Amino acid sequence: MSNPSAVEPDTKDWTWVLERPCGECGFVAADVERAALGAAVRANAEAFQAALAEPDAARRRTTGVWSTAEYACHVRDVHRVFDARVRSMLEDDAPTFPNWDQDQTALAERYDLQEPAAVGTELLAAAARVADTYDAVPHDAWDRRGVRSNGSEFTVDTIARYHLHDAVHHLWDVRRSR
Repeated sequence: MSNPSAVEPDTKDWTWVLERPCGECGFVAADVERAALGAAVRANAEAFQAALAEPDAARRRTTGVWSTAEYACHVRDVHRVFDARVRSMLEDDAPTFPNWDQDQTALAERYDLQEPAAVGTELLAAAARVADTYDAVPHDAWDRRGVRSNGSEFTVDTIARYHLHDAVHHLWDVRRSR
């Protein structure tokens, strides 16, 4: 398998995607209706399934770029992290989210060794859980706030759009690498 440390960590602050379209994947946060957020998360997880079913889903096609399975592991864990963050925003007043080092998680959890079929099942479950959370947000709770450890402020609405971009962008990454 691949060398898990061979992927350069992503240090970009992607919060700008809330203000303008992503020039790479084409995601436009403002175009997503609140009522469609849950369905969009579920559809993205379903779309990952075909890519994970490819015989080489665990193989890196390009040096320094995650395999399909590694991207899917990351998106699965993104769903888990954002579900916890949104739930805390709904339960607590202006929570501060602890730092989540996605690159350290990839190394510690050995994304490079995870089986694509198992990752697919886990991805669907994590997506369903966070999608259910978005589907259940009360109308008057979308403006509840939370703060990321680096100081970035979100509302439930903006964190949901930011989260969806992450999943959409990584599916785009997978498709681009094929």
